[in-house]
Parts: sequence; C-alpha cells; structure tokens
Amino acid sequence: MALIAPSILAADFANLQRDCEMVNQSEADWFHIDVMDGVFVPNISFGMPVISAINRHATKTMDVHLMIVQPERYINDFKAIGADILTVHYEASPHLHRTLQAITDADMKAGVALNPHTPVSLLKDVIQDIDLVCLMSVNPGFGGQKFIEKTYDKVRELKAMIVEANCSTLIEIDGGVGSGNAQKLIEAGADVLVAGSFVFKSENPTQTISDLKKA
Repeated sequence: MALIAPSILAADFANLQRDCEMVNQSEADWFHIDVMDGVFVPNISFGMPVISAINRHATKTMDVHLMIVQPERYINDFKAIGADILTVHYEASPHLHRTLQAITDADMKAGVALNPHTPVSLLKDVIQDIDLVCLMSVNPGFGGQKFIEKTYDKVRELKAMIVEANCSTLIEIDGGVGSGNAQKLIEAGADVLVAGSFVFKSENPTQTISDLKKA
C-alpha cells in the first residue's frame, strides 16, 4: 500500500487551516509542500512563513520539495520550520553528495528529485545516501499537468537500482497522479504518490485520498 502525500500547492489558500485539518483527518500519510523560486522553475509558490503556518496545523510528516537554485543555503531554515523530509533537485545541486550529507546532519530525511528528462542512472553513485527519490512525472512548475507515460519505465529502472544496492530508498511520484494511474505506478514500484489537483479539486477530497490509498 502506497503512502499518499496531498500537495498543498493545490489547496485553497484562503482556507489553509481547513485544508490542513482535512489532510490530518484523512488517510493521507504526508503533507507535500512545493517550494518554487521563479528561477529554477517558471513559477513562484510560497516561502517560509506559509510553511510555518502549515506546520502549526499539520500533524503528519512534512515532505518539503525544493524547486529552487542553491537549495543547500536553506537546509537549516527548513529544518527550523518543520520539514521532516527535504528534497532537492539533482539539476540544481552540483555538489549533491555534500548537500545530502548536510540534510542528514540536520536530522531530516534526504530526498532527490529528478526532472522528466533526467535519467535515474545518474543517482547510481549516491543511491545509498538517499532516503527518497522524487520522480517528476510532469515538467515542474505548475499543477494540473498531464502525466508523462515514460515515468513507468523510470520507476522500474530505479526500483531495480535500489534493490541491487540493497537500500531502503523510497520512490515518490509527483505530477499528474490520479485514479487512472495510481495502481500501475504502485505495481511498477512506487512507494509514495503525490496528488494535488486530483485531491483538492475533487468533490470529496477525504474520499479521494481514501480511494488512492486503496489503489
């Protein structure tokens, strides 16, 4: 059974406490929080004050995904505002091993995200230092995009790498996840499903999360 991580980027920001409490009371496992800087991706999301506000209400794991340049500058800041998992992009981290060590040293789980065009083979030398790999199944920057079908092959390839290395790295899928592909992703080897618009734009988000959990 996969972990479900509703993406707060798709929540109603005029009713943020309400939506956070919905996630708390649902079968969801994590809060997924996308941080975008308008430089690494062509969009700006929210910064530390909003994440602090989410953390005041969240009773579940805070899964923070940094879509920003030079993420290593902010590791301790994100720890201070409640991040449990901190994911940086491979493409934004020229000294990836050092950054992963710094995240671990700050007492957080260390994640690495890959854009759709980035091959999973590039993680071979650091896979044992990674707690979570986030495969972007859409081009990062905006919610509500169409799922990229090549993702299934990347999940299978990454799963084989993790098994070969005998490590416990989780595979997270972010982008375009819904009832139409959840089961197929889990069968391919995914452990965590991020769902934004599919959850928050549904008529009954709690039920939608429950349905994903059963996939």
